[in-house]
Amino acid sequence: MTTPPLGAGADLLHEVNWTIELTLRQENERLRGEALRLPTLTSEWNAGELVFHLLLDAQRALVALAMTTDDQASVDEYTYWAAYRPDVGDGGAAHARFVQRATAAYDENGGLTALWRLTTHAAVRALRAAERNVTTQGEVLTPADFASTLLVEATVHLLDLQAGRPGPAVPPAALAWTRRVLEGIEGGPLPVEWDDAEAVLRATGRRDGWRALLG
Repeated sequence: MTTPPLGAGADLLHEVNWTIELTLRQENERLRGEALRLPTLTSEWNAGELVFHLLLDAQRALVALAMTTDDQASVDEYTYWAAYRPDVGDGGAAHARFVQRATAAYDENGGLTALWRLTTHAAVRALRAAERNVTTQGEVLTPADFASTLLVEATVHLLDLQAGRPGPAVPPAALAWTRRVLEGIEGGPLPVEWDDAEAVLRATGRRDGWRALLG
């Protein structure tokens, strides 16, 4: 299967990030203290902690886009996720604790969400201009495959952040893209009776009914 073009992935990532921003927005574009403590679909993190995790991902993207290489890609948009199985190692417990502790260092006046917004916008802008392969997490990816990994993670975490509460609609194209990647990881289709949101939630362990293909 061929990864969709870089521009398509970058454009859709921008749309998902904008939806995350709308989900977070209050009167002055900042989360109030009580909103930062809202639960998410992740068992480890509240909303503020999830935003910090998203900030780390945007920072990682910027570093990767500066660390270009002429090496051949070692993974694609599917095989990249092989190292991120929730049943391997500590299941991400150490990272979860780090995120919790680091988030506690921020005040509740919007600094964390503002930093995430600026960083993720910078990352998408750099992604659009990418021409050479990038290195991240010890692997080499084409820019298009890298964009896909960022989009999948952002889409899943948008669902986590909304946690079934009323909010702006998750972009349908992002859900369809994420389902396509999950089916590629699975090596076959997910049940056709599931809509794309249901397929993503089940195949990532947010709901019962399927083995978690990624965390």
